[in-house]
Amino acid sequence: MAAITELLPAGSVNERKLKYVVIGARYGDRWLFVRHRERFTWEMPAGHIEMGEPPGEAAERELREETGAVEFTLFHLCDYSVTSGKRTEYGRLYAADIEMLEDHLAFETEEVRLTDSLPAPLTYQEVQTVLFNRVADYFQL
Repeated sequence: MAAITELLPAGSVNERKLKYVVIGARYGDRWLFVRHRERFTWEMPAGHIEMGEPPGEAAERELREETGAVEFTLFHLCDYSVTSGKRTEYGRLYAADIEMLEDHLAFETEEVRLTDSLPAPLTYQEVQTVLFNRVADYFQL
């Protein structure tokens, strides 16, 4: 069964319901995607929000850990829901304009790729495509 992703107004989901942050990141004129060490698919930097952690701090932490970003500007674009069957989960989508990267990555990140467009294959293709398109609209691309 395919997941249904719905974009929601920024801040419309109670922070206690949010489980994930996803960051659509640009470095110069290119998109930045990551590959988890246990997968062969590409994804936008993302992760779980830890207990008691504000979503913005989770987004900053995940972006640093997964990409090596050290200088960046982060923008909260919207909240979103993903429904699969009878289960709905919520996340928050950010856009990042990265100014500086360092060459250190979290243990879970195998590779970082700079690209002109959405790479293939994608992890969670339906969800990632909807979120990527929203970030591309933000950057007017």
